[in-house]
Amino acid sequence: MIETLDAVRDDAIRRLKEGAESRYSAMHTPVLATADADVRVLVLRGFDADSWTLRFHTDSRSPKVDAIAADPRVGVLAYDAEAKVQLRLRGTGRVERDTELADSAWSESTEFARRCYLGAAPGETRDGPNSGLPNWAEGEQPTEEQLAPVRANFAVLLVKVEEIDWYWLSNDGHRRALVRRDGGRWLTP
Repeated sequence: MIETLDAVRDDAIRRLKEGAESRYSAMHTPVLATADADVRVLVLRGFDADSWTLRFHTDSRSPKVDAIAADPRVGVLAYDAEAKVQLRLRGTGRVERDTELADSAWSESTEFARRCYLGAAPGETRDGPNSGLPNWAEGEQPTEEQLAPVRANFAVLLVKVEEIDWYWLSNDGHRRALVRRDGGRWLTP
């Protein structure tokens, strides 16, 4: 059982690191909410424990990019059902398109992962069920040459975490704490 705020902070950081590093982690696919009350599941691609920054990949044409530009406040929710630990993170989002970080994230992604940026813009209306991908790309891994023109559709979403609301469900009594980099406090569940 976790008994100190330092242990809560360490637990949250460990879970976020694991979420970024392992596709099998329950924290790998958190939910992101933008200030316009829109929510979506994203893949956690990185977590910098020193700066408390989450990294996600996104389509630069996505509505969330405009929402974050208009109001950078975001919330992130991750839940580990097996451990019964919920993390609610509040922070600010920033989208990077033409930066060294975005270039690096693009080049480190597989061709198959980058394939989704070949498609139509997210949220575009269709006549029926459709992935938005060109027909030739359905189920195929594109080449670097085929992907080069769509690098402009790729962006990195960084979330600078300001606080983590840590919640542990337990038959012995739930526990909840709000932690920041420089402190924290216990809360009633």
